[in-house]
Amino acid sequence: MTVIYIDTLFLLNAIVDYLLLLASAKVAGEPLRRGRFALGAVFGGLYACALFLPGLGFLARPLCRVAAAVLMVLAAFWGTRRLLRQTLLFFCLSFALSGGIMAVSLLGRQGLSLEGGVIYSGMDLKIVLLSAAGCYAVLTLLFKKWARHTRAAGELLPVTLFLGDKSVSFLALLDTGATLSDPISGRPVLVAQRECAAPLLPDGLLPHCLDDPAGFLAGLDREDWRSRFRLLPYRAVGVEHSMLLALRVDGARVNGRDWGPSLVALSPGPVSDGGRYSALVGAE
Repeated sequence: MTVIYIDTLFLLNAIVDYLLLLASAKVAGEPLRRGRFALGAVFGGLYACALFLPGLGFLARPLCRVAAAVLMVLAAFWGTRRLLRQTLLFFCLSFALSGGIMAVSLLGRQGLSLEGGVIYSGMDLKIVLLSAAGCYAVLTLLFKKWARHTRAAGELLPVTLFLGDKSVSFLALLDTGATLSDPISGRPVLVAQRECAAPLLPDGLLPHCLDDPAGFLAGLDREDWRSRFRLLPYRAVGVEHSMLLALRVDGARVNGRDWGPSLVALSPGPVSDGGRYSALVGAE
């Protein structure tokens, strides 16, 4: 008869689930929202414990296990434009990590079992966690290389902005979910990090924090530059209505195509956690 300790069961599954969510984010280049990952991991740990409570055995059914995993992903990644891709990636990493931990435990002749679809082991918890950490590191490297956005795949596009006698070049991610456009002209708007526009402007003109674009415009005392900026309304998942600071540049070239005079919306935060690209451009 196998004796299962509920505290070990919860801790082991919560930590493994956290590593899976963290690995999924790193592989996909998503922002690392560790608090939300912890929330999803706690849910996973509680689900693992619930499987062994009297009257809750139905939770071990495949449909319930899939639903629990999806709820974990929603808790961790709700708001991302690539939620389906993130969910599939989480499942792939889950299968790979489970196999890796089991392989390490078998090599060490230690017992590790998947009871009702959750991880449990009577072996030393430190060994299990070290095995999980090692598998996490290896899988993150392997999957990150496989899922990386590349220029060869047409996902990363070279962009050059021109303003006066200055220019700046960087890479933008082709994002089918990026539909921001100029409400006046209807033309697409590039969404870029602050660092993309800073080289085009006088030193000290652009603040380091762009969380208050209206306040920036109200306090801008450079009349020669005021006409270059405007506020651009936008909506996103989790954001009902907000404003972005947009800069009008003299010209833009995206993947060799001349866009002419364009608006560049400046994101208040990084658009890529991995730093491989600095802007987002819509499919059009």
